[in-house]
Amino acid sequence: MTNAAEPAQPRPAASVPSFDPARRPATAQSVAPAAVPTASYRLQLQPGFTLRDATAAVPYLAALGVSHLHLSPLLEPVPGSAHGYDTVDHGRVAEQLGGEPALRALAEEAHRHGLRLLADVVPNHMAVPVPEHLNRPLWQVLRDGPDSPYARWFDIDWQALPGPPDAPGHGRMLLPLLGDRLGAVLDQLAVDGDTLRYHDHVLPLRPGTEHLPLPELLARQWYRLAWWRLARTELNYRRFFTVNELIAVRVEDPEVFEATHGVLLRLHREGVLDGFRIDHPDGLADPRGYLERLAEATGGTYTVVEKILTGDERLPADWPCAGTTGYDALRRIDGVLTDHAGACRLAGAYEAFLTGAPPGGEPCADPHPALAAARRGRADMTGPEGELAAEVERLVRLAVRLGATDPAHADHPPWRLRAALRRLLTGYPAYRPYTRPGEPLPEASAAQLHEALASDGGPTDATDRFVAALAEGALGRGPEQDEFAVRFAQTAAAVAAKGVEDTAFYRWNALLSLNEVGGEPARPGVRPEDFHAWCHYVERHWPHTMTALSTHDTKRSADARARLAVLAEQPEAWAAEAAAWSTAAGPGAGAGSRFDPDSDWLLWQTLVAAWPVTPERLVAAVLKAAREAKLHTSWTTQNVRFERALADRVHAVFGHPGLLPRIEGYVAALAPYARSNTLAAALLHLTVPGVPDLYQGSEEPLYTLVDPDNRHAVDLGALAVRLTDSATARPGDLAREKLHLTTTALHLRRAHPLGTHRPLTAVGPAAGHLLAFGRGPDVVTAVTRLPYGLARAGGWRGTELHLPAGDEWTDALTSRRFASGPVRLKDLLADLPVALLTRRGAA
Repeated sequence: MTNAAEPAQPRPAASVPSFDPARRPATAQSVAPAAVPTASYRLQLQPGFTLRDATAAVPYLAALGVSHLHLSPLLEPVPGSAHGYDTVDHGRVAEQLGGEPALRALAEEAHRHGLRLLADVVPNHMAVPVPEHLNRPLWQVLRDGPDSPYARWFDIDWQALPGPPDAPGHGRMLLPLLGDRLGAVLDQLAVDGDTLRYHDHVLPLRPGTEHLPLPELLARQWYRLAWWRLARTELNYRRFFTVNELIAVRVEDPEVFEATHGVLLRLHREGVLDGFRIDHPDGLADPRGYLERLAEATGGTYTVVEKILTGDERLPADWPCAGTTGYDALRRIDGVLTDHAGACRLAGAYEAFLTGAPPGGEPCADPHPALAAARRGRADMTGPEGELAAEVERLVRLAVRLGATDPAHADHPPWRLRAALRRLLTGYPAYRPYTRPGEPLPEASAAQLHEALASDGGPTDATDRFVAALAEGALGRGPEQDEFAVRFAQTAAAVAAKGVEDTAFYRWNALLSLNEVGGEPARPGVRPEDFHAWCHYVERHWPHTMTALSTHDTKRSADARARLAVLAEQPEAWAAEAAAWSTAAGPGAGAGSRFDPDSDWLLWQTLVAAWPVTPERLVAAVLKAAREAKLHTSWTTQNVRFERALADRVHAVFGHPGLLPRIEGYVAALAPYARSNTLAAALLHLTVPGVPDLYQGSEEPLYTLVDPDNRHAVDLGALAVRLTDSATARPGDLAREKLHLTTTALHLRRAHPLGTHRPLTAVGPAAGHLLAFGRGPDVVTAVTRLPYGLARAGGWRGTELHLPAGDEWTDALTSRRFASGPVRLKDLLADLPVALLTRRGAA
C-alpha cells in the first residue's frame, strides 16, 4: 500500500476474549511444500536501493538464513517513486530500479545462493501521474473518452457528469487538479499543439478541438478540469482510498488482468519470480475471482494477500492462496507480550491526563473509548463533506436508479438513502462483505451487515432495509444490482481503512503500540491460551501464511512497540512521568495557543518509542499524526499556527537543558525490559506456525516510525560485516543479540522443518511470565513475557519448565546444555530472556 495499510475495526470487550479455532471451515487451500519459503526478507526497492543493490546483498541474505527475497513492486512507477505502488506502465520492469536485465541478474545471483524471489503485485490501481502521458492507457481515455478501448481499464462513472455539448450522454471524467477554482486559473492554462498545459500537467486534447477558444475547448473535452477540493464530493472515478493520484483499475475484466499482469506472469513462467504478495485485495471487485485467475495462470504458486482480519474474523476459506501477509500474527505476538490489565489502567490514566480529572471507572469496559473513536472516524469519512463523500454519492445514484425501476422499492429520497448508507458504512464491524453476484452472501458477511444495521441502537426503516438488501445482493440480479453490491463492499473497505487506521488510530493514543495495522486498541493483550489456540488454528488451516512484525506500512517498528509495551506494565509511573515532562516543557501546542494534552501524550510516547531520534524525524511523525487525526489540522486544511506550535514544541524539547537528559534516563530505565520484549517478539515471530517475513534491517534493533520514516534504504553491507561476529558474546549489545538470534532461528528453519505446535506450561509462582511451546519433538521456544512485572515480583523464584523427555537439550542461542525434565527458569534464562532449545533430531 502506498500511504497506510488497512485498519482493523476494534470490538468491545471487558476482558480478553477467547479464541475459537473451530470457527474456520475445513476447506483450506494448499501450496506445494517445495514452493513454500522457510522465511522471506522484504526489500524496499527505490532509486536509492535498486535491483543491483539487492544483488550485491544476496550473499549476506543467504548467510542470514532466509529462503526468499520479498521485493516491493517491480513495474514502472512514477519517476522517482520511493515505494513503487504508483504504477504507470505494466509492460516493463522499472527502469529506475535497473529494468528487467537487473531483475534477471538478481534472480541468477539469488539462485546461485539457493534463494528465490517473491514480488509485490499492485492489482487495484495505477497512478494519475504528472505529466499525464506517462500513463498511456489513461492518456488515451482522457483523449478519446468512454469510447476508448482503454476505458474499460478504469473504474469511472461516466454517468455522473454530462458529456461535452456534442455528446451529452457520454459523460466526462472529473480531473480535480487545479490549485484554485477554474475561473481563477484560466490564465494559467495554455494550448500547446494537441495538448493542454497547466504548470507541470500535460493533458491530451480531443482531436479536432485544439483550435477552439479556450472556454469552448474546455467544454468539449472528455474530462472536466476542476479545483482539487471538489474531489471529496464530486469525484467520479474510484481511487485507492482517498488518494486522487491513484485511479482504480478494473482487474476483474479478463483483458485488463492479462494486460496488467502479463510481464509478471511471463517472469514467473521463466523462473525469475517464484511467488507473489498481493497488495490490497479488498479494493478488488472480486478478490476470490482474482486469486482464482492468478492461481490458474501460475499453477498455484505461493501467494499471500495483504488482508487485514478484524477481531476473530477468518480469511475466507475459499481463497486460493497461502494466507495473509502477517498482520494477524503481529497482533497476537504483540498482544501476548502486552499486559492487559496494565493497558486498561493506562487507558484510564490517559483519559485523566486529557481531562485533568482523576482516573475512574473501568477503562476497558464497554463502550470502550477506542470504539467510539473508530465509529466517529468512519462517520467522518462518509459525511456530507467527508473524504469519501464522493464514493457514497456514487452508491446513492445507483440506489436511486434501482428504486426508480421497481415500484416495490420506489420513493426512497436521496437524502434518506445517503443516511442509510452512512449508517451501514459507519457500523460495519469488519473490513468489507465478500459479495459475489450470483452466489449467496457468505454467512459471516451477512451477519456483519445485520450487525451494522443495528450498530447505533436506533430503529430501522424501509430505506435502511432497502440499502442493506442491495448491499447483500438480495434484490435479484442485474448490472446495477450487481454493481451496487460490489461497490458497497469496495467502499466499506475504504471507509474502514481511512476512518479507523488513518483517523481513529491517531485520535485515541493511550498506548501507541496498540494502534497498529490490524490492531485492536479496545482489546489490549492476548492471553497465552488464546495465543496457543491461534497457533493451532494457523497450523491446521493456513500453515504457510506469512507472519510479520515490521513492514513498510507499520506505524512503529516492532522494537519501538516492544519498548512501548513496557509502559502497560507501569501505567501510573508513565502517566506521572508524562505529566512531569509536560510541566517542564511549559505550555504546548494546541488550537491557537491553547495547550493540547493529547499532542503531548503522543509526543512523549513517540520520543520513547523511537529514541534516539532526531528533531526532524520526530516533527515529521507528530505532524503526520496530527493531520491524520483531523482534529486541529489535516492534509487538506492545514492549520499553520497549530502545526508551527507543534514543531516548536518538538524543537524546544531538544533544546531543554533538563528535560532531554530526563527522557534519555527514562528510556535507559526501560531498556532491560524492552530488550526482553524485543528478543521475545523476534523469537516468537521466527518459530510460530507460518512463514516469517523479515523487514529490511529488522534483524537488528530498529526504531522507525510511520512511512516514509520506515522506508529508507538500509545499509546491508554494514549488517553483513556485523553478521560475521554476531555469535560472539558481548554483554549489553542488543544488536548483536538480536542478529544472532535471528540468524540462528532462520538456519534452524532452513535445516529442519518445524513440527507440530505444542504448548508447554511452567510451574511455580512466576509461571505466567513464561510463554513456551514445542515445535515437534526436538525444538522448544521459551520466552519471557511481562518482564517488568516479573522483576518487581522478585524474579523467577523457583519456577520451572519441564523439558520433554529424551536426549539432552541445547540452547542454540547460548550453547548451554540442559537435561530433559524440570529445569529452573533462573538457570535456563540466565544469559538471555529467551531460549531456543534443540536436540539432535533438529540438527
